Amino acid sequence: MTKGQGFGGFGLGKMKELTEAFKKAQQVQEGAKRLQEELEVMEIEGEAGGGLVKVVLSGNQEPRRVEITKDAMGEGPEVLADLVLAAAKDAYNKSTATMRERMEELTGGLNLPGLG
Repeated sequence: MTKGQGFGGFGLGKMKELTEAFKKAQQVQEGAKRLQEELEVMEIEGEAGGGLVKVVLSGNQEPRRVEITKDAMGEGPEVLADLVLAAAKDAYNKSTATMRERMEELTGGLNLPGLG
């Protein structure tokens, strides 16, 4: 065995890389836990009809509330249903985009060996 090679050619340099990767992974895990907590309390609003209907979700897509204006009520049941659906889709899209952005921020600098 040559000097610095360690077990089966797994040298000290590789061990240091692995240690750094584990540290980064642990940081990401801790950050993910904090992010999960933030997403639970976050409120993301979707709207339709220029604000006639609003749907509010948490960052985890948990429905929080629906707001319907009196003007929206006068539109009739079919239009109102379409407005509620459109507002829900808007809130969902904003929520998933927010979650994706936050996860990318969290994992941005993570380079695990073998996962290139």
